[in-house]
Amino acid sequence: MFHKEGYKIILASFFLTTLIVILTEQITNSYLRNGIQIIILIKFILILQFFRNPKRKTKINKENIISSVDGKVVIIKKVFEKEYFKDERIQVSVFMSPLNVHVTRHPISGLVKFSKYHPGKYLVAWLPKSSELNERTTIVVNNEVFGDVMFRQIAGALARRIVNYSKEGLNVVQGTDAGFIKFGSRVDLFLPTDIKVNVQEGDKVKGGIDVIATI
Repeated sequence: MFHKEGYKIILASFFLTTLIVILTEQITNSYLRNGIQIIILIKFILILQFFRNPKRKTKINKENIISSVDGKVVIIKKVFEKEYFKDERIQVSVFMSPLNVHVTRHPISGLVKFSKYHPGKYLVAWLPKSSELNERTTIVVNNEVFGDVMFRQIAGALARRIVNYSKEGLNVVQGTDAGFIKFGSRVDLFLPTDIKVNVQEGDKVKGGIDVIATI
């Protein structure tokens, strides 16, 4: 199953791959011909795996904040959040390599109070300063247990488009599709300081499944 954001790219890549394979059949040097065909087929397979959208059965729990994405926890620290809260929060950042599933899921259920897109740079997504300098979207969901929780989609060095479905005024459900970031990225969570964080730096997490923090 593939994410809808990848349909056009997958279709275009399929036709391009087919065309190149057909054209290279005219090459008499078998090593060159096979080499080109193998490379283009590998690239097509990589595009397919990037846009995969595996079904996840989220166990909805209002006392848990779950991971929005698949990836590796690269940052857990207390920070001063400047954009919305303007106070101290615990930041938990998950980095996604191009090989990870890039679907973004809602970490909690609630009402979307804030949703804003920021144009920016395309620094390597695991760098701390990418949270404020890179292209990104900021979403705040109000939840009856945790209050306001922010998650931020951040473009990486390869990413060139962030898709955000979480619009202000929308009631969202934990684990449902919140958007997509194309080709390498990161998601930051900004949590209340009195929360219990259940992961450590270096942990690998699955979006819609693994619990990041609890009340």
